[in-house]
Amino acid sequence: MRSRNTKRSNNIINQKRFLEDRKVFKIFELEFLSIIDDPPPSPPKVVLRSAGNYVILAKAGITNVPSSKITGNIAVSPIAATAMTGFGLIKDSTTRFSTSTEVTGKVYASDYTGGSALVIAANDMLTAYNDAAKRPSSGGAYINLGGGEIGGLVLGRGVYTFTKGISITSDIKFSGTSSDIFIMKTTGGITQAASTRVVLEGGALAENIFWQVAGVVSVGAGSHLKGILLAATSAVFITGSSLEGRILAQTAVALQMATITQPTDDQTDQIVTPSSAPSDSLEPSGAPI
Repeated sequence: MRSRNTKRSNNIINQKRFLEDRKVFKIFELEFLSIIDDPPPSPPKVVLRSAGNYVILAKAGITNVPSSKITGNIAVSPIAATAMTGFGLIKDSTTRFSTSTEVTGKVYASDYTGGSALVIAANDMLTAYNDAAKRPSSGGAYINLGGGEIGGLVLGRGVYTFTKGISITSDIKFSGTSSDIFIMKTTGGITQAASTRVVLEGGALAENIFWQVAGVVSVGAGSHLKGILLAATSAVFITGSSLEGRILAQTAVALQMATITQPTDDQTDQIVTPSSAPSDSLEPSGAPI
């Protein structure tokens, strides 16, 4: 008799749990659908100013395991050119830049002639990071979406905030028009699994996706990421990985036979002559919800 009552009690508990799980799933489903079917107004674009002159800009160095393929200018500041390794740099006769078979573009450093402009670019990079970090979330459905696991999702415009790391274990899509802005903020890092892809649809542009990341960015082997990386710490691209966008890192960037390409769309609204205006802060801010 006790065994029968126990079994009945367990069945009731399991049914309750099932209904609760369905309720939670339904809430998540409704919130997710609202992101795609009824998105909020598009947030303003994060302005990169002179940092937008570079496909990679890092404060603490750029290491490369050949052969990589980089399209666009790269730079380091305030650290010197010796912090760029694996490029086989050849300094131009003007001493303003170097060239490399790994880079379709120019290579700049703070200790080259005219390198003082990079101080402003580094400040502009930090200002852009802080701007993105301070953006308010677009709503409840945009906070910790999927518990940080965004693989398999289709994301509409808006500001997404995460109080944990972002994980991409399968392909994701950004869906929108050419004027829609997507801002992904996390107090953790980003881990993208091997052989996964970020896909654009409906006219969405890589130049309009901004990843504001307090932790480490790790892009797995053979995977493809899109967007502007505003990283407070380091960014690592494993063998065969690729990016359409920019890497703007407060510390170091590590490439392993990677392909990094600046956005193919017009960037004239971002690429400007460095101004003398200082950053609003000397340290990266947090990422408030």
